[in-house]
Amino acid sequence: MKDIPKIRKYSLYIFFVPLIAVNICLLIVIYGGDFLKHGDALGAPTFPYIDGETSISRTARVFPSYLVFKPCMIFTGIILINYWNANYRLISQLDPINNYKKHFRFYGVASAIFIILHAIFLGIKFDIDIYKFFRRFILLAFIFFELAAQAILVRNLYKIKNDIEKLITKKILKIKIILVAILVIVAFASLPILGSSNYVNFKHALEWNYLVGILTFYLLNYFFWRKNTQSNISL
Repeated sequence: MKDIPKIRKYSLYIFFVPLIAVNICLLIVIYGGDFLKHGDALGAPTFPYIDGETSISRTARVFPSYLVFKPCMIFTGIILINYWNANYRLISQLDPINNYKKHFRFYGVASAIFIILHAIFLGIKFDIDIYKFFRRFILLAFIFFELAAQAILVRNLYKIKNDIEKLITKKILKIKIILVAILVIVAFASLPILGSSNYVNFKHALEWNYLVGILTFYLLNYFFWRKNTQSNISL
């Protein structure tokens, strides 16, 4: 059970680091006019979680915002890889005959690679359609692989919940299932809107809140696994 403390620690990093980073970038483009190039500042306070006046990429791709965003996202991607590998090892112990553990590790590690690529390419400008498509593809791929990894992991945990009840908090598992279901439903329901050139503010607000939803999955993981687990289960 040595991976449980690691998973709890990784979960906190994954929740707090990107959330703090994007909001620091937001504050920079709102209040850091003296440090920004002409046209990079927003010019007025905004709360994009509600009004959708700006996107995450708009706040993160300008100097000096990207000095915060890029290293934080790359760090988060590395921690994500460690997180999904730790879950793979843990599920291998708890449910040795499980046939899905390789699946959530694949999707989870892939999502981490895509978020690292997104951070690297953010702010690099090439007026080429294929490059613009590539950047959008990276972001959409991150969301797809992340949701797939979360859904498969939750399915695995639900399957063995009675065998590991001394290790977990079942109420948190139910909340995680509801959260993942909402994220999947919202993702599919939003596809027609995302493909439209209208509803710009709505799409921006959705982007900010959707990020919070994805990160909340990891915060729930911290509370899902009980702290003292060394002697709670015999394998």
